[in-house]
Amino acid sequence: MDFKLRGKRAFVTGSTQGIGFAIALGLAREGAAVVVNGRGEPKVKDAVKRLVAETKASVTGIAGDVGSAAEVDRLVAQLGPVDILINNAGIFEPKPFLEISDRDWIRHFEVNVMSGVRLSRALLPHMLKQNWGRIVFISSESGLNIPAEMVQYGMTKTAQLAISRGIAETIPGSGVTVNAVLPGPTLTEGVSAFLETLAKDRGISVDEMAIELIKTLRPTSLIKRWATPEEVANPVVYLCSEAASATTGAAIRVDGGVLRSIA
Repeated sequence: MDFKLRGKRAFVTGSTQGIGFAIALGLAREGAAVVVNGRGEPKVKDAVKRLVAETKASVTGIAGDVGSAAEVDRLVAQLGPVDILINNAGIFEPKPFLEISDRDWIRHFEVNVMSGVRLSRALLPHMLKQNWGRIVFISSESGLNIPAEMVQYGMTKTAQLAISRGIAETIPGSGVTVNAVLPGPTLTEGVSAFLETLAKDRGISVDEMAIELIKTLRPTSLIKRWATPEEVANPVVYLCSEAASATTGAAIRVDGGVLRSIA
């Protein structure tokens, strides 16, 4: 299927690795001109190099912390208009509720929520003017299934669902779609490092640790394994396509069946 993304320009936040990188790769393979983003210049340059080598597509990068209002303003000025915005940047930290400080709450909100709010607010007018655009928030099944070990993270993912639906409600009939995607447990580089630390503490292998966490923390998973970043990226790329023009205001699950509700 031709997703008709050639000639479209996409900005993917937090895309030097993990789900963000996989989304950037998927969009580039479909012919979109992709702008990758990360906090550090070296990682951004490396991601651009890898994407160009794999796709031969037009790929550039902008380094900057999207969790900072001032940095978002700078990024937007440097970025210019885009047709597709993927609000993927996010942080997480397992921590008991009683140990989560105000600073932790605010930092999670700034990075996971306000980055998408600020970028959408800045980049949406161009999309509306041309009567075509795509905004996708990378939320999580944790937005509906709040994890006891990361309440602050779950809160931000719930907020993303409300914001994506809310933006879609404000622009009916515009040709711009706004959706959220809810990944389940996904084996990104960050998660892999987390699993390695836990496995070392427990004296077991990383594979054993991964299986144990699925069994204990996400027992309702129907695939009984961690998803790959590419498995999450595929439906995101579809949502950005012309083929998905009738899908907006939606929360698309890519959670491996973790969520048991049917609505």
